[in-house]
Amino acid sequence: MPNDSTQLPIAPLPIDHLLLRGPPQGAALHLRDGTVCFAEVERRVARLAAILAARELGAGARIATWLGKGWLSALMPLAAVRAGYIHVPVNPLLKRAQVAHILADSGAALLISNAGRIASLESGDVPPPCAVVEDTSLSVDALAAGDMLNACDAPTDALAAILYTSGSTGRPKGVMLSHANLWLGAQSVAHYLGLTADDRLLGVLPFSFDYGQNQLLGGWYAGASIAPLDYLTSMEVVRAVERFGITTIAGVPPLWVQLLDCAWPDATAGHIKRITNSGGALTPRLVRGLAEKFPAARIFAMYGLTEAFRSTFLPPELIADRPESIGKAIPHAEILIVHDDGSPTEAGEAGELVHCGPLVAQGYWQDGERTALRFRPAPAHSQYGGTAVWSGDKAVRDGDGYLSFVGRDDEMIKTSGNRVSPTEVEEGAAMTGLVAESVAFGVRDVNAGATIALVARGAQGADTAALEGDLRAALRRELPNFMQPKYILLWDDLPHNANGKLDRVAIIAAASAELGG
Repeated sequence: MPNDSTQLPIAPLPIDHLLLRGPPQGAALHLRDGTVCFAEVERRVARLAAILAARELGAGARIATWLGKGWLSALMPLAAVRAGYIHVPVNPLLKRAQVAHILADSGAALLISNAGRIASLESGDVPPPCAVVEDTSLSVDALAAGDMLNACDAPTDALAAILYTSGSTGRPKGVMLSHANLWLGAQSVAHYLGLTADDRLLGVLPFSFDYGQNQLLGGWYAGASIAPLDYLTSMEVVRAVERFGITTIAGVPPLWVQLLDCAWPDATAGHIKRITNSGGALTPRLVRGLAEKFPAARIFAMYGLTEAFRSTFLPPELIADRPESIGKAIPHAEILIVHDDGSPTEAGEAGELVHCGPLVAQGYWQDGERTALRFRPAPAHSQYGGTAVWSGDKAVRDGDGYLSFVGRDDEMIKTSGNRVSPTEVEEGAAMTGLVAESVAFGVRDVNAGATIALVARGAQGADTAALEGDLRAALRRELPNFMQPKYILLWDDLPHNANGKLDRVAIIAAASAELGG
């Protein structure tokens, strides 16, 4: 059922109108070198859009950004669409092979990145005719003068962004999001979190991650300010909270584990009045720890998927009694739990979670086959109707209507808030030249949700004694940190099925037993 108690009017605008909602002289961004007000951020967006439009890439061209967090990465979701283009943010943690796939798959006409990342790319990674622009050419000084573009008048069902997310098989797929998806997602989350212009949000999540981008846009919808932060240690998060007077942190369970281990000055911990969690369930231990460490904070447990941003949230006053619940539908969402035939399940009966309503994305970029599997007509009893996201996740509703996550139907590994395709890990292993074949899978982990295990057979002639060390070193070069396997099992032979394919079921079962799972 839709969340009728907090339904909001569906009246989206083009997403680059977002800044016009904020108080002009109020803080919009907190950066290391100072605070930037809404009026100045709007001016930078207008000039950045004019510079991009002058390249005359054609309406709907894809603009990829591979950047750390800062004012430029925060503004690009708005500037790209104002210039008439589609924004493709690339996770800054990705390595060259994953970036090359995204550039090729999206048909990007332009890549904006920094010198170090650009230098890591190899011949063939940037497909023609994609141009590469270093971020220094778009400095604050470069935007101090020049033409300015007014807010656009794009139809709100027009495509605004493509966010790449891993699938259970194959390489990352691009989720197509419209202006309306982004606007209504920002409105919904800002509303149920109760954000105001007095709030200061710490942006620790990548803006390429739907949760991270929604935090940015939702904060600005409410007139709140954002402090983007790339960090190496959890103490940097503590210092940022103190420096910027942060009121709200959005994170995933492994971050909370790290932050609970930090020494927090009482006054700094007292700044936090709102904690939001997604990307994995909060355990009762984490809930208790967060409540003790941040006594003034309201803790919001949430569930979401890139294909529809957020889907559910649990009101903070219920989290002590329902610490593992994902709550009920957010505004603009209808969440159904159904049998395989689409009929509704009964209370206490597990079924597939189906998300209906205007937050549903437009499908996967140039991938009709996978779009047809996930984006299908809503169940007959849906109040919204139209296209729904059939999540592939199993959930159960209790007698009071609150949902709990049960599990996943596919092989996706959800580790530390990241969704990792086993195929991506296996392809990374193959690229090292050290293994002949391999199978990756998830191993349950209390803190990370899951960790990655890799079963591999060494390539012919490989030094068996040194293989594990060599393979780990090579994988660190090929794959981002969150895709690194915790366990590597080296076998002399991997079983195959009657079709000549690797018998994944048998391999995973045997490997799990070997790991004691």
